[in-house]
Amino acid sequence: MTSTNCQPFLTRVVLHNYKSIAKCDVNLGALTYLVGINGAGKSNFLDALHLTRDALTGSLDNALNERGGISEVRRRSAGHPTNFGIRLEFNLIDGRRGFYAFKVGALPKGGYEVQTEECFVGGTSVGPYFRLERGKLIKSSEGAFPVVTADRLALLSASGLEKFRPVYDALTSMGFYNLNPKLMRDLQKPQDGKLLKPSGENIASVISHLERSAPEKLELIEAYMQTVVPSIKKVGRKAVGPMESLEFKQDVSGSKDPWSFMAMNMSDGTLRALGVLTALFQGNSDYSPSLVGIEEPETALHPAASGALREALSRAAETTQVIVTSHSPDLLDDMSIDSENILAIAETKGNTQIASIDEASRDMLKEHLFSPGELLRLDQLRPDKKRIREVETRQLSLFSELK
Repeated sequence: MTSTNCQPFLTRVVLHNYKSIAKCDVNLGALTYLVGINGAGKSNFLDALHLTRDALTGSLDNALNERGGISEVRRRSAGHPTNFGIRLEFNLIDGRRGFYAFKVGALPKGGYEVQTEECFVGGTSVGPYFRLERGKLIKSSEGAFPVVTADRLALLSASGLEKFRPVYDALTSMGFYNLNPKLMRDLQKPQDGKLLKPSGENIASVISHLERSAPEKLELIEAYMQTVVPSIKKVGRKAVGPMESLEFKQDVSGSKDPWSFMAMNMSDGTLRALGVLTALFQGNSDYSPSLVGIEEPETALHPAASGALREALSRAAETTQVIVTSHSPDLLDDMSIDSENILAIAETKGNTQIASIDEASRDMLKEHLFSPGELLRLDQLRPDKKRIREVETRQLSLFSELK
């Protein structure tokens, strides 16, 4: 497997009372597999990152409402927690470390407020930094700071300041994908093609953008597509009146030249494969995602395509941080996958537990006794109980300084 040597954008994620996740404190690398059975809470981990992006690109109100309101986002339990919190530690492209964290609390009648919000780059002695509590500025490295209210994330307003813009740009250039072949198959309105949208609903525009700005990336996508569907030779954008669609060039038995097929004629597996590959390799000179998160990229693919998909994930992680959720033994059936690339997820009485895999499983992988896929088939990819116990018994700090 190709080594994953990019500096990851997100290095640590701490979650508190987010949906089914009571407590979570994990480190991330360039490529991370989130592994667990259906319903364990893999999607909730990615959604916490997605909510952060949505709240910064639009508004916190819309991000919460799209998820059913704060009552559906904060964890439901016997203790009735009234808030949820997210802390993201990161590396900026210039090498500076930092963290961004916020805690949102419930108010009567479905209301909410941002109780605390902090952003630090390089630490309090270096800056830039700010801390707000309930819409009030407590401290900041900057002499002037925009007026904010307790129902919005301050970083959105602070992005107008040059010092905080790199943090905002990196967080808002994360992309999250649960691809929908139906939306990819339908005729699409021409849209901004710099970043693929979550369901793939603008994929024709993204492919068109790559044709113009990064043809080598499109060639790479086509090369991987041929390993999944060998008869496919090319893919491009096709104008259909005021709308657009995808056009595939595909070999047909008995024909000398490839035939053209529109997206409406392609299978779910083919469209999902194209969507996954486009998400992974969409970076170009105009725009490049800081992180790509993909829900179950193996869905609708033949198991024989797992090797090509796994190679594509590893290759993409050389330049862009990648997180994927999966419960596919075939995708993980490779002796070269490092245990450090795997986070195991389990569910106990409605509580999602996330951690690196236990020591026994790590040893088996290190000694090449089993592949991660074989351990998954044996139900042996479980979160480390010692690490889970350590996280659950200590007070998680969303706002402590970087270690």
